Amino acid sequence: MDNLLSIVTFTPMIAAAILALFLRGDDAAAQRNAKWLALGATTFTFIVSLFVLSGFDAADPGFQLVEERDWFLGLKYKMGVDGISVLFVMLTTFLMPLVIASCWDVTTRVKDYMVAFLVLESLMIGVFCALDMILFYLFFEAGLIPMFLIIGIWGGANRIYASFKFFLYTLLGSVLMLVAMIAMYLDAGTTDIPTLLAHQFSYAPLSVLGLDVVGGAQTLLWLAFFASFAVKMPMWPVHTWLPDAHVQAPTAGSVVLAAILLKMGGYGFLRFSLPMFPVGSEVMGPLVLWLSAIAIVYTSLVAMMQEDMKKLIAYSSVAHMGFVTMGIFAANQQGIDGAIFQMISHGFVSGALFLCVGVIYDRMHTREIAAYGGLVNRMPAYALVFMLFTLANVGLPGTSGFVGEFLTLMGVFQVNTWVAFVATTGVIFSACYALWLYRRVVFGDLIKESLRSITDMTGRERVIFAPLVVATILLGVYPSLITDIIGPSVANLVETYDVATSDLVLDRAVADAGH
Repeated sequence: MDNLLSIVTFTPMIAAAILALFLRGDDAAAQRNAKWLALGATTFTFIVSLFVLSGFDAADPGFQLVEERDWFLGLKYKMGVDGISVLFVMLTTFLMPLVIASCWDVTTRVKDYMVAFLVLESLMIGVFCALDMILFYLFFEAGLIPMFLIIGIWGGANRIYASFKFFLYTLLGSVLMLVAMIAMYLDAGTTDIPTLLAHQFSYAPLSVLGLDVVGGAQTLLWLAFFASFAVKMPMWPVHTWLPDAHVQAPTAGSVVLAAILLKMGGYGFLRFSLPMFPVGSEVMGPLVLWLSAIAIVYTSLVAMMQEDMKKLIAYSSVAHMGFVTMGIFAANQQGIDGAIFQMISHGFVSGALFLCVGVIYDRMHTREIAAYGGLVNRMPAYALVFMLFTLANVGLPGTSGFVGEFLTLMGVFQVNTWVAFVATTGVIFSACYALWLYRRVVFGDLIKESLRSITDMTGRERVIFAPLVVATILLGVYPSLITDIIGPSVANLVETYDVATSDLVLDRAVADAGH
């Protein structure tokens, strides 16, 4: 089918336009219609995305299903997917119907709420499909707007502060990326991503403000992109916007933020930083490895001190994204395979954990850990589901969380054993805070009077969790579902990276011999 990626990308946007233009009123019937239209559009998008996956040849490491046409001012509208990006498209389309279904109890400005999520889905899919640098930037930055509104309108008591902090952090980080993109266009004469992947940017040493820059222009461009993607992940120490955003965001907003939006930073590293600036990545790689290891340990320790469930899970997300950046800049097959697997797994697990918080928040209207205890006595089904995703978050073998962490640590161990050792201690800390949270919320006697009437999960909530449970266990016992798809594209990326950085090693050897 022609234009398959455009259909997947813009179906939610079209549904949002229909909602905004033709649905009138805010009575119960109008709210119900808005929810059903949004659910239908996201479900249809997921079904169409299955055709994208079925038409994808995993053995081909190049871009597939490519669409290209003239746009404006000489720019091209170009879309395509490879083994790295196709799974992020599938993750987005798989999760969004579940996100919409989790919003069924929302009663405030329902139409606007659904429009925001539908527009956000289109923009997120566009990020993973764009094969033009400017198109990527537009999708990447425009995604800030609906999430800003979701936090700022439907969030908690401190939502205005959290939404502006989220917006400003991520926007300011991306300004440098835009400057770097302009410099890349002036150097290469194109904004076409496949062409830029084949273009070699200069890595001759430069002197900037009296300082010698090893890796030259590549290192400077790498730093500009790093400013944007590191904030988006987020990496320590530019992570402080994330806990505030998660705590104030509505449940559905937290799910999308953790499960999909954070992955844009990791995807950006894989699409731009590593293949386009391999010498810059080689020069700065050790710094990223240590920043990642520090993030894993530090944010795990901070998570242990939290009294708000959402904030604890938010800090755990920063720690898990530390494994991702560590694996990516290990720059070998196991490391990058593990990083991508970790991102996909984290999408399921963290999304499910925020939904678990939402289930009891909807009943008790508090996220304070101290307000709960003994829920297993009243909510056995909830306790079982919460336990599965808690153990997956820890990285229990047999769940998807284990595979990503194990592969990542294997890859990093080949590069720097001390970084791998420090990161492994973070796995122990994650068990501490996750099991501590579970014990305080679920186990013990039901002594709080307010909890005696709490009810177990409804049928709708069980249906939402069912596909997440299946995905988490299936990928844990059969990880080849992911690794077979990403393998050839990652192998091609690693081979290109090794060739480019071997030139740097040779140049350094020649320079040393000359001295």
